[in-house]
Amino acid sequence: MSSGFAFNIHARDGAARTGEIVMPRGTIRTPAFMPVGTAATVKAMYPEQVKALGADIVLGNTYHLMLRPGAERIAELGGLHTFMNWPYPILTDSGGFQVMSLAKLRKLDENGVTFQSHIDGSRHVLTPERSMQIQGLLGSNIQMQFDECVKLPCSDAEAERAMRLSLRWAERSRNAFGGEHGRACFGIVQGGAVPALRIESARALSDMDFHGLAIGGLAVGEPQDVMLAMIETVMPHLPDDKPHYLMGVGTPDDILQSVRRGVDMFDCVMPTRAGRHGQAYTRHGRINLRNAKHATDNRPLNERSSCPAARDYSRAYLHHLVKSEEILAMMLLTWNNLAYYQEMMTGARAAIADGRYADYCETLKAGWGAGDAP
Repeated sequence: MSSGFAFNIHARDGAARTGEIVMPRGTIRTPAFMPVGTAATVKAMYPEQVKALGADIVLGNTYHLMLRPGAERIAELGGLHTFMNWPYPILTDSGGFQVMSLAKLRKLDENGVTFQSHIDGSRHVLTPERSMQIQGLLGSNIQMQFDECVKLPCSDAEAERAMRLSLRWAERSRNAFGGEHGRACFGIVQGGAVPALRIESARALSDMDFHGLAIGGLAVGEPQDVMLAMIETVMPHLPDDKPHYLMGVGTPDDILQSVRRGVDMFDCVMPTRAGRHGQAYTRHGRINLRNAKHATDNRPLNERSSCPAARDYSRAYLHHLVKSEEILAMMLLTWNNLAYYQEMMTGARAAIADGRYADYCETLKAGWGAGDAP
């Protein structure tokens, strides 16, 4: 496995921990929220804005980028960092989740997945080796093994079949990854909602000596208590000295509860998608700017925020932009939402370092519970 990757834990508060992932392109402060840049862009945001909010790393999507504009083209144009003007760390997912959820007429076998593009119907084959090759062409810094993610709920038999296939694909992904300096490869724990399968997956992946371990196949429709139970089941079987990444999560409360259980890294489309649909995350909770009650409200979303979108624009104006379907509405609300998530993570890191993480969580939740009354 390659060098140029280090994970240092600086402080603990119960199972929660804060630290740093050190890579040649930059240091990732943990626990970290990674904005999702699916198609080489964090939607409605400039890269400089994303960095200024405190993001140390963004996520790119193998499935979408392989289909458009193509991994080979991005490589010819200097790699993903140059292509999207983001010189800092990038994590790419394997494409497996999107193949299962978006692709047409997919056929899965031991070798990989054959599918038709949801864009133009063109035929593609994605295997562990091809997934790692694409991620290498993109030049991402953290690359994920190719896996099969099943939707929950599912039968125990289906969860076991997908978990065992994902373990075999993990070995192939690790072998195909190679060892280029400054790049890392993470394995992905699967097993549905079956504790014994999750434990077996975690132990087997730990033996493969990945740089970090992710927990996949959650936040796919199951209740929060099931997700948290699976995290608690898996954590004792993951290497303590490596990063723990919970994929595709989630709401602010999901993140806070998962950090409490030892998770270091998160990604989710929720803050950017909500921003494009008139929803704002604030210290008062989630606010729907489509609601008519905001039409005459001159208050900002959060007068305490350092983010101009949260501090300098009235709710009445944001309501007007949303109702008028102006592009600026998407830009401002996405900016606000990512700012809120990064401020939450900054606060979490400081609280863990000070040994007051439980109090920090209770303070945030009290703010959400107080609602948005004047």
